[in-house]
Amino acid sequence: MDMFDRLLVLIELAESCGVSTLQQGFEQIWRLLLICLLTRLLFRLGGVSSVNHVVSMFAGIFSLFLFFNLQMLWVLLLSLLCYLILLLVRHSSNKGLFLSAAILIYLLIGELHLIDTVTWHKIRGSQMVVAMKAISLAFDLDRGAVSALPTPTEFLGYVLFVGNVVFGPWISFSTYKTAIVGRQLSWLWLRCSFLSLLKSQMCLLVSSCIAPYLFLFFIPISGNAVIHKWQSAYENALSFHFSNYFVGHLSESTSMLAGAGHIEEKDNIRWEMEVVKPLNVEMPRSMVMVVTSWNIPMSQWLKIYIFKNAMKLGTFPAILVTYTASALLHGLSFHLGAVLLSLGFITYVEHVLRKRLAAIFSACVLSRPCPSDCSHQHKKGYWVMLLNLVFSFLAIFHLTYLGSMFDPGVEEEVEEGYAAIHTIQRWSELNWASHWVVFVSWIFYRLIL
Repeated sequence: MDMFDRLLVLIELAESCGVSTLQQGFEQIWRLLLICLLTRLLFRLGGVSSVNHVVSMFAGIFSLFLFFNLQMLWVLLLSLLCYLILLLVRHSSNKGLFLSAAILIYLLIGELHLIDTVTWHKIRGSQMVVAMKAISLAFDLDRGAVSALPTPTEFLGYVLFVGNVVFGPWISFSTYKTAIVGRQLSWLWLRCSFLSLLKSQMCLLVSSCIAPYLFLFFIPISGNAVIHKWQSAYENALSFHFSNYFVGHLSESTSMLAGAGHIEEKDNIRWEMEVVKPLNVEMPRSMVMVVTSWNIPMSQWLKIYIFKNAMKLGTFPAILVTYTASALLHGLSFHLGAVLLSLGFITYVEHVLRKRLAAIFSACVLSRPCPSDCSHQHKKGYWVMLLNLVFSFLAIFHLTYLGSMFDPGVEEEVEEGYAAIHTIQRWSELNWASHWVVFVSWIFYRLIL
C-alpha cells in the first residue's frame, strides 16, 4: 500500500470511525454532564448543607437511572445495606472490617445468585465506587478521622454523589463535604472540566480508531508469526489502556463539574482532579509506577485502607491481600483476577530486585525516582540510565502481555466477561513469556541476595 492509498484509508477511517465514535460517546454522556453542572449550580444557590446532601443524593439516583434504568436498584440496595451495617456496628471499633466482610458477601451472593452476568457487568463500576466510599468511611470512623456517623442523607449524598457515582473515581468523605459547600463559579473551574472532557474524547478516539489499526495503517511493520502475535497483543493492550484513560479523564470532568477537586491555597482556589497519568503507563519507569498511575484515587484507597492495615502480615502478604481485594471489588472475573494477581507478583519482584541492585551499585535504579538528596553515589550516569531504560522496556513487555487478552472479541463475550479459557489461550499464544521473565527475575534476585 503506497502513501496515497494509505492516506485515503486514513481519511475514510476518520469519517467512518472517528466521527461516529465521538457522536455516540457524546450522546451517552451529555445528560450526565448537564446534571453535574446543574447540581453544581444548586450547591451554589442552596447554601444549607442538609439541602445539598439531598440534592446530591437525588442527582446521583437520577444519573444511575439514565445509565442503568431499573438495574440501578441494585446499587441503591448496596448503599442502604452499607448504612444499615454501619448503624448496627456503630459502637464497634472494627467498623471497617465488619463492613468490608458484609460488602464482600453481598457482592459474591449478588454475582453468583441474584443478578445475571450482563447486568452485573453493567453496574459493576458503580457498585465498586459505592463499596470503596463506604469502606473508607468506616475505617475513617474507626481511626477518628470522621468524628461521628453521618446522617442517612449525608451518607447517601456521599456514596451517590453525582460527580463520580457512574464513572468514579473514589473520593473521601471530607472531599465530598468540601464539594457541596458551593464555591464561587469561575472560568478556571469550567476550563479544567472542559480540558479533562477533551482529553477523554481524544483517548476514546485512540482506543476505538487508532490502536486497533496501529500496525496496519499508522506504523506498517511486517514480520513473522511471532512478531505478528506481539503486535496484535500490543494493539489490544493499547486499546484497553486508552479506554481506561477515557473513563479516567471523563471522571475528572464530571467530578469537577459537580464541584469536587478544588484545592484552597491561601486566597486562591486551584481545580485539580488527577485520576490517570497516561505517560507514566505508556512510557513507564517501572510497573510500580504503572500501577499507581493507572487509577490514582483507587491506588491511594488500596494503599490507605488495605495495604497499610495488612502490613502486619509482612510486605509480600500485604501486596497479595491488596491485589486480592482489588480483584474481589472488580468482581469474580477470572481474567481480571489473573491480571491483578500477576501484577502483584510482577511489582513485588521488580521492587525487591531493583532495591537490591540499587544497594549493590549505589545507583538510582529504584522503582520510583530517587529524591535529589538521596545517598546513592551514581545518579545520572549512562549505565544508570541504560539500566532504568531496560526496566522500562521490561514494563512495556509486561503490559503488552497482560493486556493481550483485552481484545474486542464477540460482543456477548465482552458484556459477560471473558471466560477463563480466553485468558489461558491468549497467554499460551505468547508462551507465558511474562510469567517466565518474572520467575527468572526472582531467581536472579535470590542469587544476588
